[in-house]
Amino acid sequence: MREVLRAFVKAHRIAEITKTNSLNLISFKTKFTLKQNIVQIALLIRDYDEAIEFYTKVLHFDLIEDTKRSETKRWVVIAPPGSDGGCRLLLAKAKNEEQAAFIGNQTGNRVFLFLHTDNFARDLENIQKHQLKIVRGPLVEDFGKVVVFEDLYGNKWDLIEPNSLN
Repeated sequence: MREVLRAFVKAHRIAEITKTNSLNLISFKTKFTLKQNIVQIALLIRDYDEAIEFYTKVLHFDLIEDTKRSETKRWVVIAPPGSDGGCRLLLAKAKNEEQAAFIGNQTGNRVFLFLHTDNFARDLENIQKHQLKIVRGPLVEDFGKVVVFEDLYGNKWDLIEPNSLN
């Protein structure tokens, strides 16, 4: 069986055999690279319009798409300004009590989203101006400046200006 597997791998050039262990098991290293991206993360919300208002007016996100799918469902996508094709947020209205119970706590009270900035002072001032709850910080860590704040639903965010931008 081992020889058949070796012949198949060699013929199809899908991997290279890296070792054979004492149990006659073969380890492989693929010869091609997968390219994948996380493009959207669903964020549970109560109401489309209040969420759009908050994220676009308070956090200055761009509204990428707002398409009506049915009488109760919309496809609403937002992204931080200047994110240039990075991960986006899909604002997903909770459709039942079970989902609604997780609004503001999708990660079990941990920080949910990490927002990098090129100007920490500007964005911290904006957070304070809109009286968002600051959970921790601002702090200077080994990776950069950080403050943990809550959005309108209570989701925790890290606002980070990485050291590489300082």
